[in-house]
Amino acid sequence: MIKKRMASLALGLLFGVGLTMSGMLQPQKVQDFLDFSDIKGRWDPSLALVMGGAVLITLLSFPIILRRSHPVLGTKFHVPTLKHLDSKLAIGAALFGIGWGLGGFCPGPALVGLVTGSRSTLVFVAAMLAGMALHRVYHDLRQPQSHS
Repeated sequence: MIKKRMASLALGLLFGVGLTMSGMLQPQKVQDFLDFSDIKGRWDPSLALVMGGAVLITLLSFPIILRRSHPVLGTKFHVPTLKHLDSKLAIGAALFGIGWGLGGFCPGPALVGLVTGSRSTLVFVAAMLAGMALHRVYHDLRQPQSHS
């Protein structure tokens, strides 16, 4: 259990350092990357390298990793099983993109950014947590668990 926690801590720190070095903790940098309206001005393509690197590593490593019977630090892989697009996925992706564009944060960098104490980061994370709680309440109201 200690090894798993130490590995999780080390990987989390590595992730945080990578996000910090890439500029993902700077909402304006993210918004400048997402704003194609000013390609010759403020548009900042540097995050495309970050995204491209992540996609390349994923494409190369996932086939190798998924050949294992189980993850190194877990008992089973948690991979999506949905094979088609549905309205929940499309609406969720749209809300994610809108939130990312307006706020300049996505969940990972926002959580890492909490250590800065930035007011905008705190507001974003609070709104994100409120949205997650509202989704849970909505989900539970639509599909109540049967109690035996």
